[in-house]
Amino acid sequence: MGLFLAAVGLFVGYGAALLGSKEVRYLSRAGLEEIQILKNRRSLEAMVTDPTTDPGIRDLLELVLAARAHAASLGLDAGETYTSYSDVGRDTLLLVLSASPTDCLCPHTWKYPIVGRVPYKGFFDPGMAQREAEKLAAKGLDIYLRPAGAFSTLGWFEDPLLSTALTADSVELAATVFHEIAHNSLYIKSATPFNESFAQYVGYRAAEDFFRSRGDTAKAARAGARLADEQVMGAFYRELTDRLETLYRSGPKGDSLTAGRLAMAQWARSELAGPVAARLQTTRIGSVADGPINNARLVGITIYRTHLDWFDAWQARHDGAIGGSVAALRDLMVGAEGDEAFARLERGLAGLRD
Repeated sequence: MGLFLAAVGLFVGYGAALLGSKEVRYLSRAGLEEIQILKNRRSLEAMVTDPTTDPGIRDLLELVLAARAHAASLGLDAGETYTSYSDVGRDTLLLVLSASPTDCLCPHTWKYPIVGRVPYKGFFDPGMAQREAEKLAAKGLDIYLRPAGAFSTLGWFEDPLLSTALTADSVELAATVFHEIAHNSLYIKSATPFNESFAQYVGYRAAEDFFRSRGDTAKAARAGARLADEQVMGAFYRELTDRLETLYRSGPKGDSLTAGRLAMAQWARSELAGPVAARLQTTRIGSVADGPINNARLVGITIYRTHLDWFDAWQARHDGAIGGSVAALRDLMVGAEGDEAFARLERGLAGLRD
């Protein structure tokens, strides 16, 4: 959820001839998929009023329209995002690849104009994704390949609601709407953990506000509880990454590195099954596979759960208002890039405390 497919922006306005043939194929596939997505769009309002629309689907589409209207009322940049629907014709829209060295939490990045460096790459072609993953694995990197059902083009296109993002879980559906619109509202170049964690926070907090405004206190509470669970998981991953960084700084090699990564994985499994699970309200911890830590997977997970408490504190210091806090954050971030985004937020919070 909330992934930005950088290739789509590149396909429009940049000369593919400047890139290697493999990148040309990649960008061409991404562009053709986006064209097909846009070609298949149907107006959500038309679908809602169409008597042939399945009643269950109609209810979900009405929720999406109401959520995007609420986003606009909060001052978020809803634009034309999610005013239409596109059936992609398959269960998995795209696969997203992350990679990292085995002895460092140092994500492999892909560089693009406009968005900067991004620690993942989205593929519409499963074969192309698998070949890229195998290539990076052959270099000794950890790899993590996962499906994604939604992405944002940051206003480049009028993003439709994709069939892969449609879920009967109304809280998650509303959070998806707010998450993607949050990307339209604020995006910092080369700052993926900031961008995704900001959108994750806004997604659930705005969903909570949305359901409360409709008098649905149960769903509002559930949205708030899911954000609280995200913060619990964020704190767990912060401790895990701190422990791993201490391990990696000691310079282990070979069997020593493997043993250390296995020990970290065992600690993580124990924490997830015990104290972490006990603090979660709506999230269930499934079975965690045996084996060493996968740095790429950890990087892919933590980009959505970095300093969520900072965003919470920022909103609290702006009277708890979502729109006002986002507007103030946007002003704070003018000219920021990369790691400077979180550094500015931290300084901003310190200044507010002073």
